[in-house]
Amino acid sequence: MAIDVKALFASLMPLVERRPMSERETGSVFRSLMKSLVHFDNAVGFAYRGEERPVDFYDTFNAEKYEVHVTIYQAGAFLLDPFYHATRAGRSGFFRMRELAPDRFFVSEYYRTYYGETRLAEEVGFFVPLTAGVGAVLSLMRLERSGEFSPAEIEILRAAAPLVLALVRTGLGDMSGRFAGAPAEPTTPRNGGGAAYSVWERLGLTLREAAIVDLVLQGHSSEAIGLRLGISTGTVKVHRRNVYRKLDISSQTQLLSLYLDNFSRV
Repeated sequence: MAIDVKALFASLMPLVERRPMSERETGSVFRSLMKSLVHFDNAVGFAYRGEERPVDFYDTFNAEKYEVHVTIYQAGAFLLDPFYHATRAGRSGFFRMRELAPDRFFVSEYYRTYYGETRLAEEVGFFVPLTAGVGAVLSLMRLERSGEFSPAEIEILRAAAPLVLALVRTGLGDMSGRFAGAPAEPTTPRNGGGAAYSVWERLGLTLREAAIVDLVLQGHSSEAIGLRLGISTGTVKVHRRNVYRKLDISSQTQLLSLYLDNFSRV
């Protein structure tokens, strides 16, 4: 007899909505639920608010992997993460990294020097908008030795999304107190403000140049950047050449290094 997984998850909803839990309990329940459904190598939960340092409220990493997936990530790498940008855009539900990543993400310098070093075959996430401008993501990771999630596994994870979202909203509640200071106004490189723009401002870039190099580092092609900003591909390339000349660099590797070094100072 085939199992109606959607009905099963719906029947569990009253249980997860019954009482608040600690952050650790929420993560542990999530991990147990996921392990009953699919194989994965690691899980991590981050809460985001604006450009503030994300809160790691749950993870299963050993010390070595924690350094890469949490410490370096929180130090500024998160600002180039497709999951972070999807959270800021208000995404809700279950998504694969490949569904959210820019068109050149998997050949970008960020991927080569940081994300690719994680040795992941695939990452998927449950996106949960919370209160006070906070968004949470609970990610499942599979290493190269484990391979990608199968279509059947993806289908069952999508079916579990409403249950996971209810679990996180009940368990975490209001996480705004975990962030320092009052919520900042939402900003993007196109309208100025924020830590990311401050990096480029310190380095003497214009608002338009800052917007373009941010998108370059996130993994967008010149064509995609042009469509996003409403300018021609040729204009994007001119801006990129001007940025490299201003910063006295010749590669995206140097651009990423400058960005991460200066972000810590901002």
